[in-house]
Order: sequence, then C-alpha cells, then structure tokens
Amino acid sequence: MTDLLSVTSNAAIQIKKILSEAPIGVDSVVVGVDKSGCSGYSYKLDLANSSDLKNFEIINKEGIKILIDPKATMYLLGSVMDYKSDKLSSRFVFQNPNEKSTCGCGESFSI
Repeated sequence: MTDLLSVTSNAAIQIKKILSEAPIGVDSVVVGVDKSGCSGYSYKLDLANSSDLKNFEIINKEGIKILIDPKATMYLLGSVMDYKSDKLSSRFVFQNPNEKSTCGCGESFSI
C-alpha cells in the first residue's frame, strides 16, 4: 500500500524548528487541503495540539508529529512533503501524484 504522506528530512527539520518556537501546548503540524487558488485546491499547514484532534492520521518523523486532516486524505495519498529554500523564497512543497495540473505560481492544484 502507498504511504499516505512521506516527509523528507528537510521538511522534518523545518517543522522541528517551527514547533520549537511555537506556543506552549502546540506539539504538531496539521496538513490539510482547502478549496482555494486559481486551480481549485491549496495545501494548508496549521499548528495544533495532537491531544485535541481525533481521527487524524499521525505521521511520526524524526521526533515530530504531523497530523493529516481526514478530509485531505484522498487528496494527499502517495504525496511527498519537502522543504525547499533558494535565494528568493523558502517554503514547504508537495510532490503529489494525484495532481492533474497546477497554477503558474505553484500555489494551487487540481485533482
């Protein structure tokens, strides 16, 4: 079976850094998908306390917790979450085999 979401070491390192600076009680990042953008959907990341959320898939990677919003499962199946940095920007990026197209700026996708 295909993993729901794979997380690269670069992404895990960045999440660990974000969580180390997060408010007390925040112990995880939630990955979700929202209807937005010019192509239809966009990825969404939120900070959370894992004990407050039920029925979320949990991915443990290098000492961090990533929770998958149940409504996003079908959109993320088989995806890889990475963190990229260059001279102009740094951000989380997703390699998603379910994407049919993306917008020109890379902020949204369609299934």
